[in-house]
Amino acid sequence: MKYEAVIGLEVHTELHTATKIFCNCKTSFGADPNTNVCPVCLGLPGVLPVLNKKVLEFAVRAGLALNCEISRFSKFDRKNYYYPDLPKNFQTSQFDLPICEHGYLDVEVDGEVSRIRITRAHMEEDAGKLVHHGSSITTADYSLVDYNRTGTPLLEIVSEPDMRSAKQAVAYMEKMRAILQYCGISDCRMEEGSLRCDANVSVRPVGQKELGTKTEIKNINSFKGVERAIEYEALRQAEILEAGGTIKQETRTWDENEGVTKSMRSKEEANDYRYFPEPDLVPFTVSDEYIENIRKTLPELPDARKARYMESYGLSAYDAAYVTSDKDRADFFEAMVKAGADAKEACNWLMGELAGKLSENGLEIKDSKVTPEAMAELLKLITKGTISGKIAKKIFPEMWETGKSAETIVKEQGLVQISDTGALEAMVDEAIAENPKAVADFKSGNKKAMGAMIGQIMKKSHGKANPRMVSGILIKKLQAL
Repeated sequence: MKYEAVIGLEVHTELHTATKIFCNCKTSFGADPNTNVCPVCLGLPGVLPVLNKKVLEFAVRAGLALNCEISRFSKFDRKNYYYPDLPKNFQTSQFDLPICEHGYLDVEVDGEVSRIRITRAHMEEDAGKLVHHGSSITTADYSLVDYNRTGTPLLEIVSEPDMRSAKQAVAYMEKMRAILQYCGISDCRMEEGSLRCDANVSVRPVGQKELGTKTEIKNINSFKGVERAIEYEALRQAEILEAGGTIKQETRTWDENEGVTKSMRSKEEANDYRYFPEPDLVPFTVSDEYIENIRKTLPELPDARKARYMESYGLSAYDAAYVTSDKDRADFFEAMVKAGADAKEACNWLMGELAGKLSENGLEIKDSKVTPEAMAELLKLITKGTISGKIAKKIFPEMWETGKSAETIVKEQGLVQISDTGALEAMVDEAIAENPKAVADFKSGNKKAMGAMIGQIMKKSHGKANPRMVSGILIKKLQAL
């Protein structure tokens, strides 16, 4: 029997505010354990929370960018459960009256666009962080608790079960991350936990309308992990059903090292959390004027920026999607073009040499050792014919290591491209004389035979010969033979 996966995602993103959702503690990452805490976020007796108004603003901003309806009347609730990282034994969240509802995102996979509905997006406080001493949560000898993250403002964005593949789920998350970054409400660093994902996965026979029993995979912290975890879990469930078994509704964890999901506990239902209105926080209203003022501040979002790049710069859909999928990358690209770089060449270098150096050094593009302006200067030297693309690829690593400009390196090392027609013709004549077989092959109709001669000329000139001029002169002379 053939099965299909049914996938819904719960994306949690930490909002990029200076202080926590209900107190004045800092939200900075990397502080010593249990130093960014106070009686409010630790839930000590006698304290009262106060909503950080920036959290509400960011939630509305995200909701508008995700095509959601913004609730005019909303409130907070207590979600009751017991876990070591939750000092109050309840989480202040939203239940029946979330701030955002009924949104959607359009995602593209293999050329096919699908609309993924967003059920809701609600504000809540984050829990603390458990540090497990062992290879995984299921094998740890013991765990320590850091409460610094407790009370950090979260936006939980819940999708409908509209995804049918792991690739589609990853595309949805990547699109979500880009929008949140563009809106400036979260840095979305998965490695730091500011963007996390719980995946609800079930399978059913193809053609069946009823949903199967789902499992929830908790706290996946990389796009590759999301893809691998969903693929594994869907296959695991299909094999169980094919063998005549039944799926147990439970919460599972993803073990990155072993590449498997593992059972953690039985899955809770909403009534298990015993939700009730938070008595220490009054319900609040959001006016039409407030919403419209925030709407006016929304930036150009990824889809609009992609369309502009295709229209204004002539980028292909693939190239424009790559550049705009990360705000910092798009900003870097625009700075290169503004400094005079050709848009297509700028895109090629972003995808090639620069991406390679960033990956090699574990850096984000905003931390690049070569500025957009310096990159543009390098590309302009190619356009002017001062250097070849091959020489540029030799110069770039030195720019990265030394901080010197491309022009300085060219002058210091005498790397100016040979574009003198007389000198190039002499090189071409020599190559023709030394490669009679290639000449004969060319005259027989094998145009690729030119490649060996051009390669020889470039090698003898140490890459300095202008390859376009060499090709033109060579063709002219070969055709005249």
